[in-house]
Amino acid sequence: MIRDLAAGPRILLRRLRELTAEPLEPQERLDRIVLQIARNMVAEVCSVYVLRADGVLELYATEGLNKESVHLAQLKMGEGLVGTIAASAQPLNLSDAQSHPAFAYLPETGEELFQSFLGVPILRAGRSLGVLVVQNRAQRHYSDDEVEALETVAMVLAEMVASGELKKLTQPGQELDLTRPVTVTGEAYAEGVGLGYVVLHDPRVVVTNLLNDDVDHEVNRLSEALGSLRIHIDDMLSRREISMEGEHRAVLEAYRMFAHDRGWVRKLEEAIRNGLTAEAAVERVQSETRARMMRLTDPYLRERMHDFDDLANRLLRQLAGFGAHAAADAFPSDAIVIARAMGAAELLDYPRASLRGLVLEEGAVTSHVVIVARAMGIPVVGNAEGVAALTEKGDAVIIDGEDGKVHLRPAQDVQRAYEEKARFRARRQEQFRALRSVEPMTRDGRRISLNMNAGLLVDLPQLTESGAEGIGLFRTELQFMIASTMPKGEEQEAFYRSVIKQAAGRPVTFRTLDIGSDKVVPYFQAAKEENPALGWRAVRLALDRPALLRTQFRALLKASAGVELKVMIPMVTEVEELRQARMLLQKEVQHLSRFGHTLPKKLQYGAMLEVPALMWQLDELMAEADFVSVGSNDLFQFTMAVDRGNAQVAERFDILGRPFLRLLRDIVRAGERNNTPVTLCGEMAGRPLSAMALLGLGFRAVSMSPASIGPIKAMLLGLDVDTLSAAMNDALDRPGQGMPMREMLKRFAETHNIPL
Repeated sequence: MIRDLAAGPRILLRRLRELTAEPLEPQERLDRIVLQIARNMVAEVCSVYVLRADGVLELYATEGLNKESVHLAQLKMGEGLVGTIAASAQPLNLSDAQSHPAFAYLPETGEELFQSFLGVPILRAGRSLGVLVVQNRAQRHYSDDEVEALETVAMVLAEMVASGELKKLTQPGQELDLTRPVTVTGEAYAEGVGLGYVVLHDPRVVVTNLLNDDVDHEVNRLSEALGSLRIHIDDMLSRREISMEGEHRAVLEAYRMFAHDRGWVRKLEEAIRNGLTAEAAVERVQSETRARMMRLTDPYLRERMHDFDDLANRLLRQLAGFGAHAAADAFPSDAIVIARAMGAAELLDYPRASLRGLVLEEGAVTSHVVIVARAMGIPVVGNAEGVAALTEKGDAVIIDGEDGKVHLRPAQDVQRAYEEKARFRARRQEQFRALRSVEPMTRDGRRISLNMNAGLLVDLPQLTESGAEGIGLFRTELQFMIASTMPKGEEQEAFYRSVIKQAAGRPVTFRTLDIGSDKVVPYFQAAKEENPALGWRAVRLALDRPALLRTQFRALLKASAGVELKVMIPMVTEVEELRQARMLLQKEVQHLSRFGHTLPKKLQYGAMLEVPALMWQLDELMAEADFVSVGSNDLFQFTMAVDRGNAQVAERFDILGRPFLRLLRDIVRAGERNNTPVTLCGEMAGRPLSAMALLGLGFRAVSMSPASIGPIKAMLLGLDVDTLSAAMNDALDRPGQGMPMREMLKRFAETHNIPL
């Protein structure tokens, strides 16, 4: 047993600290460590098993078992007592090990002489890296203090494994688990292939000082950090914007409950009294929590564990005294940022020239950080659950924005395959760039206007690079979302003038402010809504706050002096809303004219068609607007009652299904009979197959992400659009379902050699 339960672990940890500082070869260091542990715990055996990349636990050092079995004795993950501990990430404390159903006899070790057994997992960020074991001949049950002491010692071994020191001891052709290749499957949010090195957006605090010299001092540090953390949470709860009931408050209430949890605090204090610093104590308890979290199946409990994990990260940063996010100046030249979640402004803080990709554990394809990343030409993989815990800063990583795969520490053959894929994409992009000056004319002589979506100044260089005719959708809310305070009228005017100048005479269609729903601005206090996508947003908000809309109208009018201004209103539900917004625009025109300001030489006023209610007001809408732009993302979501951020229903209905295609055809026909231009902007326009369908329905102007311009132009150059229209109309008019429209379109493309 431990001679002095208070002093024993601290004496052992101090000796281990000395051993880790000595200039020893890895095997000698490990051998001395197991000897020290055995002596301190009065154990006849102490052994260290390390997990290899092939899922095998290999004996790396032992005191008390047959020395010749080192690097020969092996157990698979889940096999024997050692394999069970590694798989469950839970300790095993047995007085009669051989009677346990999981016991596996390894004759080369000579362990049949020993009855009692205590094994603990060697954990890092919740991952099992190996197992630490002590054994005795006599039957006995190890005390809770001894279990605690061995778990604390296992942290030191986890750092040895993570540091790469034990790589020297691996047999030829073998790798340790921490360095093994891992593939995480998420969802493809933005196309492209990124090869680079991991940058953690919320970097883990690397605890270098594990062992304390003054228990009382460390307990006081922990107490002060917890106090500051609790005050911070209370402060957030008292803020007006989350003072009401709702999801945000529920999360913070959970944080407050965890921060005051006596069981958690007691575990932290016990770890400190066993010799750890406050930071190391938090890391150890957090790692145990993560290990349990990874094995939970209940989604509610997993989310609560995530809250606990996030709270521990906050406490670690409080103790270490630094902020949350990765410093831009520490960037590698080929960086892949990995984050649990991120705002659009945070992405823009990183140096664009070094950014090769983004991986998110959360978020949706329509979130603004994804929109910004797409505009920057950065591949994005989302919903890659647990990816941050599997990575270390600087790990090699490949992300595939086409199939949603994240390859961590990829094998050589995978890396070579993706390097070739990247080269192939580069060659295709060269081919698309060669089409920049080619007029977008179908094979049967129909001219198609290809425009790009934008929202920031960083998007504008791609106007020339992509060969787009103009900007079919400029999202003005992005300027508001990345600002810390409401942009003043003068700031808005300067921004819009820069956009117009960089467009260099090409048309720009400005969409007025569309905030609300998932588009949150930090300085705007909006009421909590049960369903914000259907709530107080866009034109609804703007008409209730007319000063906001009038300021934006005035800035747009002044920025467009002497040139054409195209402005459109989002989220129109009734034509009367469009009329009310036009009245505000006319007031600004009259105001500027009265004071001698130069006005735009031409003013076009349009509407976004996103709400299905407008389908029963189409002729009235076309008469009121100079042009109409279909927002296919929201229109499909509202028409089919599908939350695109919900994985359970996001793919339930096909955007190329008959109901939605018929609806789009009705819009085109309404535009034709009223002589009102109709365009479409959204994800649908940016994919060759669905873009081909749009042309078959009669759309002659579409807007998409800049990267999609080349593939869409390549598709339409070989398309006989009149033949396609006849085939589609026949299929849409035919009673009954028949062949799915997606399949029909694919067959048409194959038959007519249309490149998709």
